[in-house]
Amino acid sequence: MAMAMTLREYLKSLDVDYSEVRHPREVTTSRIAQQAHITGDQMAKAVLIKCDSGYRVAVVPASCRTDLGKLSHILHERLGLAVEEEIAESFNDCDAGALPPLGQAYGIPVCVDDALLNQPDIYFEAGDHETLVHMRGSDFSRLMANAEHGHFSHHM
Repeated sequence: MAMAMTLREYLKSLDVDYSEVRHPREVTTSRIAQQAHITGDQMAKAVLIKCDSGYRVAVVPASCRTDLGKLSHILHERLGLAVEEEIAESFNDCDAGALPPLGQAYGIPVCVDDALLNQPDIYFEAGDHETLVHMRGSDFSRLMANAEHGHFSHHM
């Protein structure tokens, strides 16, 4: 598989410059970052969260874990992790577990951890387990301009 078509079309519609980085098949973002020789702080990891109001994509650095308690406080909602079936239904052109952080492309609101918004470069899953999207941090921040944000991660 290659980059998810929904993601590709979304980036094209917004005229965002990006490159695709191929890597050996891997399923954890921290291992992908190692294999791609990038820091976990530059790798955006996405988690689908089930909230009182519906779904949200929480985006944190791959070197961190999502703190659901902090995120719940920021959003003023009860939260839980979505199950695989919910993820597959919401991101139907992506491989299982290869969730891109641009939930907006799929009509899902996004919450982004502030730690990602000051990185010079950002990498994230392209919807499969063999491709990363690489873009300037300023472009990623522009894509996240309307997302909820705050500090809701902690280093592993």
